[in-house]
Amino acid sequence: MSSADGLPRNQERRSMRKNSPMTDAGDFIDLALQRESSWTRAEEAEARHGSDHGYYGASVGAVRGTVRDALRRHPELTHDDITALSSELWEIPVFERRLAAVVLLQSSVRMLTNTDLTRIEGFVRSAQLTALVDPLAIDVVGPLIAGLDVLGRVRADSVLDRWVRDPDGWLRRAALLCPLRELRAGAGDWSRFVRHARSVLPEPRPTMPDDDGGIDAEAVSLVLTDMARHRPELVF
Repeated sequence: MSSADGLPRNQERRSMRKNSPMTDAGDFIDLALQRESSWTRAEEAEARHGSDHGYYGASVGAVRGTVRDALRRHPELTHDDITALSSELWEIPVFERRLAAVVLLQSSVRMLTNTDLTRIEGFVRSAQLTALVDPLAIDVVGPLIAGLDVLGRVRADSVLDRWVRDPDGWLRRAALLCPLRELRAGAGDWSRFVRHARSVLPEPRPTMPDDDGGIDAEAVSLVLTDMARHRPELVF
């Protein structure tokens, strides 16, 4: 299976690694994911997610296990190390590397603060893929905000207010999905979600060449469907 420029994928990988120096932890994760690669899975993933990313063909379970092993090998990683490593993994647009960055942040979410939302915003904008944006929103941004103190949460809420008004539909989707875990658990600010949801459900817009395909409205539907199962007393 070749890349868009005709290079064999293994040659492309070597080229990418040569031009991107890695930390020990980043190198460990990347090599482990390549060892778990499968051309069949890579082809299936590309057919499912599109060609905007490269694919090693490692399974989701392998990605999670690799990140877990990396954190065990490097228990000394600080907040700054974790966030820098996430950016290092994200820098090269290979799906499994970026998913590893999401899992890394999810695994270290208690270390994160509201200032990390800027980095995560960049990830969301460049992901353009539900398989990356949704876990970033639900499993990273949501728990991050839930763990903040009052002042931190006020600041984070102002960031989400900006996200939900942003022209980027992926950022609006992330803002809408991030309270899902809290809401499902019987907490969360339902009225705030309703306000955000209504703000992205205006009159139908003319379809534009760069239309986001209603990914924000789809996020509203996902939350409402989940709440119908877990908290049917909530009214939209």
